[in-house]
Amino acid sequence: MFKKACPVHSSHRLSGADRKKLRRAMRDKFPTASEEDLDTILPAKGAAEVSVSKLANRSLLYGEDGGLPLLFDGDGRGHDIFPTVYALWKIPNLLPSFTLKGGEVSPYILSGADLMFPGVRVPTEGLPPFAAGEIYSVRVPGNPFPIAVGTTASSSAEAEKNGFRGKALKVYHYYRDALWDLPEGKYSPNEGFGEKMVMGIGAGEEAGNAEAPDGGNENGDANVHEGSGESLHEEGSDSGLEREVEGLTIDGAQAGGPGRELEGGEKGETETEGEKAAAAMRPEEMDRLLDECLLQALYTTVKDKDLPMPAGNLWSHHVLPARPPDAHVDIKKSTHKKLSKWLQAKATDGLVKVKEDKHRKELMLLSVDRGHAEYRAYHPVKRAQTAEGAAQPAASTSEADGQQLEVVEVFKPVKEVNAILQAVGADPSAYYSPQEVFALVMQYVQEQNLEKPSDRTTIVLDAPLCDALYKGKVKKGDTYPSEVPKANVGREFLARFQAHHRVSRGDKSATRKGALKNMQIVAEQRQGRKKVTKVTGLESFLVDPERLAEELQRKFASSSTVQEVPGKKDASEVLVQGGVLEDLGRYLVQQYGIPKKYIEIMDKTKRH
Repeated sequence: MFKKACPVHSSHRLSGADRKKLRRAMRDKFPTASEEDLDTILPAKGAAEVSVSKLANRSLLYGEDGGLPLLFDGDGRGHDIFPTVYALWKIPNLLPSFTLKGGEVSPYILSGADLMFPGVRVPTEGLPPFAAGEIYSVRVPGNPFPIAVGTTASSSAEAEKNGFRGKALKVYHYYRDALWDLPEGKYSPNEGFGEKMVMGIGAGEEAGNAEAPDGGNENGDANVHEGSGESLHEEGSDSGLEREVEGLTIDGAQAGGPGRELEGGEKGETETEGEKAAAAMRPEEMDRLLDECLLQALYTTVKDKDLPMPAGNLWSHHVLPARPPDAHVDIKKSTHKKLSKWLQAKATDGLVKVKEDKHRKELMLLSVDRGHAEYRAYHPVKRAQTAEGAAQPAASTSEADGQQLEVVEVFKPVKEVNAILQAVGADPSAYYSPQEVFALVMQYVQEQNLEKPSDRTTIVLDAPLCDALYKGKVKKGDTYPSEVPKANVGREFLARFQAHHRVSRGDKSATRKGALKNMQIVAEQRQGRKKVTKVTGLESFLVDPERLAEELQRKFASSSTVQEVPGKKDASEVLVQGGVLEDLGRYLVQQYGIPKKYIEIMDKTKRH
């Protein structure tokens, strides 16, 4: 939509009636956005004037007078309201998103291609449900800021049926297209955003100079992605998804690969007790552990009405959650080595029936022989539930009572700015707020007398400040700027810092790289019409999942359990029996002080 330059034909201020109409459209298009989020994009009447501009391609742009465009209307008739990347950089979690498999896929998007499923990272637990035509953003792993926005080309059910091949997202707007380039104040949110590629933060400064891979066709579709996806399915009898599953251990790290990432992005140097135990296991012992997990899953979560079931789903949604406490399972360390061979061995024993789906190129679990001797001999482990009639405490208390949660955006210096910080006596290893970053660079400007005598709104760059702002960003052969508008110095300096967030409650505090990820509360329907509510992302807000589960068990008089999020080490989710979506959200706000804007609520039961 914005591959080519689109000059502005006309512009005028938005009337009060049109502003209300636009806000209603935003509520419809962005259902998870809070009122605070909407105010960020469309300021309330009296806070700022909003203008609307008509482009040559009939699109409409909305934004504050003299500011950046934050919304665009694709057809100019109010039917297709989308956020621009500038809006998404203000509110990164405004939309659900697809995450690319890596930064090397981003050049296709930045050249105007639509997003293909083979370029999308599909988590172990699968993609969340979505319908065709939903607005989604696109992200790069390790970078909190989206790079594009568009609409889903199909539903999640259709995508799964087609083996996650073909088009995932029709991209309407992306970083570095004509819309991004239109305003005078255009910018990039962090150092990961290069000229031709977007990488995770700290992934290197050469991203902007990297050449885009070959393979895009004239229409801009990155067909090389789809081709690579097809080759995965055609190689041997195992599907790409299955091989992806087989390479995973219980903590989600690649078997034989690097260790898990610790908070702040540093590598863990020590193994967990579970990992040490798994490494010491003989293949026959790992076989027995896998069989125990399978039998536990067949007894507790795998129902006959759910069959046939893809092998990948059986593994990620049933076998992994059925492991014993603190156990570490790795199919690569078994005698079978592969998920398909393990299941085929169980089929030979007569416990299950399996068959390869020729269309999907994936092994399917067809049935379970619940009269099999191995099945009958197993005694499933029961999870603790609320005992009926048990004495309950008179009042529910949480560990957060009386302790205010504080969330602060902070920034960490990179080596390019160290000279400036040292010159003003600031600590290069400390974290700073945006206001402190602005103050530090302006202190340097004043101490070095860098204001242009003939124009006090312009800063003359000396060598240290020029390096701090532009070293590594200016392409080879281009000239470094000698001056910069004073109004831009703070923003340019801040862009060279790494974004972090700090969460504090009482004497507990944690600082992590990137933007703070939202807590998610999801209501699902399982086993017919039975509802469950689960909450994830607790660790980011210093909430103890075990403690919360106990509190919710008392509050709702319902079974409440804690389980590990498949594929995510040190991440737990609390599962509550029953549809308590809104009540759970209110409890977290009232008892734990979680700001509403950081809570995403999703009712998947309405999709059925």
